[in-house]
Amino acid sequence: MGHRLSKIYTRTGDSGTTGLGDGSRVSKDDLRIEALGDVDELNSSIGVLRSQIAVSKIEDKGTWDKSLSLIQHWLFDLGGEVCIPNFNLVQPLAIEYLENEIDRLNEDLPMLKDFILPAGSLACSYAHQARSVCRRAERRLMAVHSRDQNIQAPSLQLLNRLSDWLFVASRALQRAEGGTEVLWQKNINETI
Repeated sequence: MGHRLSKIYTRTGDSGTTGLGDGSRVSKDDLRIEALGDVDELNSSIGVLRSQIAVSKIEDKGTWDKSLSLIQHWLFDLGGEVCIPNFNLVQPLAIEYLENEIDRLNEDLPMLKDFILPAGSLACSYAHQARSVCRRAERRLMAVHSRDQNIQAPSLQLLNRLSDWLFVASRALQRAEGGTEVLWQKNINETI
């Protein structure tokens, strides 16, 4: 294994800059650092979802855990790409896997006829929360790409497909726990 972090604080960021993986330093409010933070937050959100599924009554926890573990590793790879400009780690296989899983999960779900609210069981709600963070990370990553043109297509596609997977996963998780989606009510004000 390469270098190990034996000293966590370095004091190099005290002046408001942080180091990228290529050795360059940028402001801590740089768009690339914002994107990196959003990807890290997304990975943490996936970890919370993974923990909730582990303690839930959902069957087939192993399949869920496998998918979420892969996703966390791909997000870590994506963080590496964001941290090291022009470095490629995310592979098209990740996008293909997510698409196949979306199709598999969606097979057993009824067709949506209404919008759903980001609510339901804890696992369902955590999936919705992760989806929201994923969309923000995708917007930030696109902003970095628009400015620098050095984010590879698989990385941009990963976040787009992951947000779709999280949406379908939220529905599947809600049903796995015996519930149904919480539907948006168009004329809710009329019930007051």
